[in-house]
Amino acid sequence: MPDEIAFQVAELEKKVVILAQLAEISAALNSHLELEPLLSYIMEVATRITSCEAASVLLWDQRTQQLVFEASTTQSRHSSKLIGKPVPMDSIAGLIFASNDIVQVDDTRLDPRHYDKVDNELQFETRSLLGVPMTYKDRVIGVLEAINKRSLPWTDDDRNYLRILAAQAAVAIAGAQQVMALRQANEEMKEVDKLKNNFIAIASHELRTPLGVIMGYASFLQMHEDEATQDHANKVMESALKLRKIIDDMVNLRYLKQKQSDLYMEDTTLAQVINTFRFDAVTLIDGSRQHIHIVPPEVDIAVKVDFTRMNMALTNMLNNALSFTPPEGSITLFGDEHDGYARIIMTDTGIGIDPDQLERIFEEFYQVEDHMTRRHGGLGIGLSIARAIVEAHGGTISAASRGRAKGATFTIRLPLTRAAGNGGFADETALQ
Repeated sequence: MPDEIAFQVAELEKKVVILAQLAEISAALNSHLELEPLLSYIMEVATRITSCEAASVLLWDQRTQQLVFEASTTQSRHSSKLIGKPVPMDSIAGLIFASNDIVQVDDTRLDPRHYDKVDNELQFETRSLLGVPMTYKDRVIGVLEAINKRSLPWTDDDRNYLRILAAQAAVAIAGAQQVMALRQANEEMKEVDKLKNNFIAIASHELRTPLGVIMGYASFLQMHEDEATQDHANKVMESALKLRKIIDDMVNLRYLKQKQSDLYMEDTTLAQVINTFRFDAVTLIDGSRQHIHIVPPEVDIAVKVDFTRMNMALTNMLNNALSFTPPEGSITLFGDEHDGYARIIMTDTGIGIDPDQLERIFEEFYQVEDHMTRRHGGLGIGLSIARAIVEAHGGTISAASRGRAKGATFTIRLPLTRAAGNGGFADETALQ
């Protein structure tokens, strides 16, 4: 009697240890994001809690609609050949998967469902087997097998422990598969993005060469004495300049996703930012048919910017204003400090913007005009790039307009780097 009690106590203690391990295993399983080490851990636990020689994991392949071996601990130099091998659905594993039920086989030699082809290939003998389905969100995703019980028979505890492990494993495997799918999708997106950038770089380079020749001959013909020839040359040059603008937009596509980490930030003043832009935009200003006024603030307003990128943002804004402001119209750019921000404000006397379009004009490739009938060219990314650059600086950009034919005002707000005096300029709403 004492021996029987001692045996029962020992068995209970063993159960407590295994159940405690299963409780800890849940956290350990979810810490594995890579599928291969996760499967190895699952099989190691399966062999330990059921006291068997080996274990295997079979998963359902959605692409091929087959149940395939994903991992195994069978001690054989041919084990690697097993991975990826499908098993028939009338095999023991197939029955477990299809029935979503536990199957126990004490002697595989007496069970015709045993798929002995695997044993023959691996030079491994499967004598007994206990298999449980792995279910995730009411869907069977695979089968967990414990192989060759060291001391038969398989017990209720074996079935219960393996069932609990399979349930935990299914959740962890599904999570690892989702992580793998996400990583693969990200890699594919990176590859597509790389191909896109390479294509744009090659295409823009190949287009610039013949375009340069066209512009050279057009410039030569513009000096011809014949007025008709000059008129034709002017039209060719105008079209060539539009094409060059489109090519420049193609090259600048990569700045739609401008990151703060890519910026080279320098301490400066708002006046220096605006003066630098005025110097860099001299070609645009001199060649325009509009009246352009650029007025830097008269007081120091400290900011921190990447000059190259900020010039690009301001150039895009100016190009947008030039496109939508008629000849002899006016464009004014100035800077000030207001409500704790440094501001760059650009106003124009152009065609204006409908209220419902004020936010949409900053969307990538968005055009206010229909793409089939519009009179103004471009890819529709200039303001999108300007917004990306400004936001990478920690600032904001907005548009305001009283409506059609009443002009527009664009305002960039940038963080100050130290307290600054009032620039003395009025709020932009007063300029519309």
